[in-house]
Amino acid sequence: MAQMNMIQALNSAMDIAMGRDPAVVLMGEDIGYFGGVFRVTDGLQRKYGEHRVIDSPIAEGGIVATAIGMAVNGLRPVAEIQFADYIYPGYDQIVSELARLRYRSAGAFCAPVTIRTPCGGGIRGGQTHSQSPEALFTHVAGLKVVMPSNPFDAKGLLIAAIEDDDPVVFFEPKRLYNGPFDGDPHKPAVPWSTHPKGEVPDGHYTVPLGRAEIVRAGSAVTIVTYGTMVYVAAAAAANLGVDAEIIDLRTLAPLDTDAICTSVKKTGRCVVAHEATRMSGFGAEILSVLQEECFYDLEAPIQRVTGWDTPYPHAFEWEYFPGQKRVELALRAVMEPA
Repeated sequence: MAQMNMIQALNSAMDIAMGRDPAVVLMGEDIGYFGGVFRVTDGLQRKYGEHRVIDSPIAEGGIVATAIGMAVNGLRPVAEIQFADYIYPGYDQIVSELARLRYRSAGAFCAPVTIRTPCGGGIRGGQTHSQSPEALFTHVAGLKVVMPSNPFDAKGLLIAAIEDDDPVVFFEPKRLYNGPFDGDPHKPAVPWSTHPKGEVPDGHYTVPLGRAEIVRAGSAVTIVTYGTMVYVAAAAAANLGVDAEIIDLRTLAPLDTDAICTSVKKTGRCVVAHEATRMSGFGAEILSVLQEECFYDLEAPIQRVTGWDTPYPHAFEWEYFPGQKRVELALRAVMEPA
C-alpha cells in the first residue's frame, strides 16, 4: 500500500495496465513528453515508448476515431481528452460509432476504448475548462460512464474500465486530483494522505463497474451523489448532525439502482446532489428511479442540489458550486415534518 493522490493513482492504473497487456496504448494531446496538463501520464512515455504513449494533434474527433480503429484491430486504447469541455468535437464519433459498434456488428467487433477526461470546476478555468457534461453520455446506450471520488476507487475503476470490452467514458473531477474539497473556497484541499482512501495498493486490483458504495451509513436520510459532491455532502451532514447515509455512485451508467433504492426504502428521505446544471442533469434520472421504485416509502419530497441553469459563470464560480450551505438547506427541507 502507498499514499497516493488521485493523479498518482490514475498514473499507477495505466502503468499497471500497460505492463500487464501490450495491447494497451495511450493517446491524447500533450500526454507523452509533457506528461499531460495535470501530469496524469507523467513518465509513461519514457517507460513504454512513443509507440504506446502517443502525442496526438489537437483534434478530439480524430483522437476518438483513431481509438475506435485501434480497438477494432485488437488494441485497448486509453484516449485522453484534455478537458471535458473539449469532448464535443468527438461526440459524434462516440455516440454514432463507438457506442454502437458491438450492436451494429452483431457482436463481431467490440470497442474496448476508455476515454479519460478531467471534469468540473474549481481551478478558475472559466467556461471552457470547467464543465460537467456527464449526463450527455449516460443517455447514450452502449456507453459506461464513471466518475470516481478518491484515489483508491480511481485506480481500481480505471483498471476495470481498461480491461472492459465495452467503451467507458471516465470523468476525473479535477478539484479532487490533489485532495478532497468540501466546497469552501476559503479552505485548502485536505491532502489525500489524511484520508483512508488515499492509501492505494501498488499492484493490480479492480473496483467493479456499476456498483455504488455506501461511504457513510445512516438511517435518517439518504444522500445520493458522486465526485466532488461526496465531500460536500459529508461536510453538510456532519455540520447539521444528521444521521445521513451517503451513497457514492462511482459509476453512473450502469446505475446501481439496487443500492439507491435499498437505502431510500430504509430512510424514507433523499437528497440528490451533483455539480452539473439542474435541467436534465443526472439527478433527474435518479429521481425518476426513486419515484418508480420507492414512491410509497418516501416520507418527504426528494430534494435536488445542483449547479445553476446558466452557462458556467467564471466570475461567480464558487456561488455556482452547490456548496455545503445549499446541501444543508436541502437536508433541512427534507427532514421537516410532513
